[in-house]
Amino acid sequence: MNAESVLKGFRKEFGSKIKDITIQKVPNSLKKKLFAERIWFSVGRKHLHSAVEYLCRTYPDPHFAVCSGYDTGKEIELLYHFTVNYGVRAGEITITMRVMLPKNDLQTDTITDLIPGAIISEREMQEMLGIKVKDIPDSRRLFLDDTFPRGVFPWRKDETGPDKIARNVHAARKGGMK
Repeated sequence: MNAESVLKGFRKEFGSKIKDITIQKVPNSLKKKLFAERIWFSVGRKHLHSAVEYLCRTYPDPHFAVCSGYDTGKEIELLYHFTVNYGVRAGEITITMRVMLPKNDLQTDTITDLIPGAIISEREMQEMLGIKVKDIPDSRRLFLDDTFPRGVFPWRKDETGPDKIARNVHAARKGGMK
């Protein structure tokens, strides 16, 4: 198995529903004789669950590392990072699925029914970026204290992000926080 064969399966299953495809081959040893392969592609949020389901069905027990997120300005980018052949020296292939969410509709489906451990990342995306994860089995805060203001998201670059927090901290020091 290599990255090309993995990607071929995704292309056959999803066709034009996956876009912006990149395969990277990077040195994975000090002597640069072993290489790791990385696959990156974009998938629409309505196809994310199906793509993860395909991954689980085709490559049993894929390793889910994390879902990371980033505020691009107009959208929130979610990156779901997986590895197949996890633990196989020079045989691991990482797969990153990129999902773009417009800021006026920040919701996506949970993948916890397929990857139960994804709940930590999904809760983090809700808290830090203001994403609504539909059907998440536990939506309580995990990283932010209950006293942290609702509607303020530390990783956002807009009015709901850190600038607002910084202004409130300064106002609080002057005794004027409302």
